[in-house]
Amino acid sequence: MQLLHKAAAGTLESSDCCVTAAPAAQNSLEYTGANSAIFEKKKKKLVASVLAECGVEAAAVTIHDQGAIEITIKARLETALMRAAEKEGE
Repeated sequence: MQLLHKAAAGTLESSDCCVTAAPAAQNSLEYTGANSAIFEKKKKKLVASVLAECGVEAAAVTIHDQGAIEITIKARLETALMRAAEKEGE
């Protein structure tokens, strides 16, 4: 999957997260949230796994976590990646 533009999914409501994905030279993650220092390593593994599953090798991912569970983060990331891979106007 090749990303064509920046896209987002999710909200900043409690127990949710806002995920953005954008084209980049290589995969990177910026993870912020109330407990980001505690969960950052685990979230990096999750993001790397999702990117590999989707065949994405060059994405800048940003996650603003408000206490979301892993399945929510995964779903938001997958949605952001799909939106970023769509042509504008589709």
